[in-house]
Amino acid sequence: MFTLSGRTAVVTGGSRGIGYEISSFLAEAGMNVAVLSKNGQHAVDASKKLTEKGYHSKGFACDVSDVRSIEAAVQDVVSCYHMIDVLINCAGILDTASMDMLSEEVWDAVIDTNLKGTFFMIQKTLPYLEKSAAPRIVNISSNAGRMGGYENGVAYSASKGGIISLTYAVARKLAPKGITVNCVAPGTIESDMTKAYSGEAKQRLITRFPLGRFGQASEVAAAVGYFVSEQAAFTTGAVLDVNGGLFMG
Repeated sequence: MFTLSGRTAVVTGGSRGIGYEISSFLAEAGMNVAVLSKNGQHAVDASKKLTEKGYHSKGFACDVSDVRSIEAAVQDVVSCYHMIDVLINCAGILDTASMDMLSEEVWDAVIDTNLKGTFFMIQKTLPYLEKSAAPRIVNISSNAGRMGGYENGVAYSASKGGIISLTYAVARKLAPKGITVNCVAPGTIESDMTKAYSGEAKQRLITRFPLGRFGQASEVAAAVGYFVSEQAAFTTGAVLDVNGGLFMG
């Protein structure tokens, strides 16, 4: 139904959880997938799993909180694939600290990775996206960025709300270039990140979802698939909520 094949995608945080599911979805659809992870070995291992299935993928180390690391990784991707058509900003870290216990160090780490990293990945890949026939940017936010989180900390909510606002701002700036910029805002997804929650916190969370369950990473990947398709050329500045009905706006 949707055309995704024949292009090169960069997926930050692409070695685990939601990021890996997105990487796998895009690779299976026929894209070259550059898997980026702060841990270079994790990136290599994830891309190896994809190539063993017959897909086209390569792993690269990238700490998105460090602009120099972003620049180096983008150059490595371009050296390998000669092009970037799609950018998926999925790298992120969670905080669960109470407001009175949130340290400056944790605040800075969360904002630098989740929000600053998203912007500078866009900035550094832009020269290549401008050359693409079907350029796409998809940012991964969170339900916490829509309405605040119940169990996560405020730094996480602030960073994810910032990603939504950043999506709107960049979509408006890049629309004249034909580059679409959209956002997926998942609710709680079964992933490595949710392991940070206690069993009690998970039970409190699940009762808040009208659909009565947490989401699956594959459901987020499917939403990303629409945004990166060639058929989504008239959709920009949109936020798709994949959250089991927790937020309806």
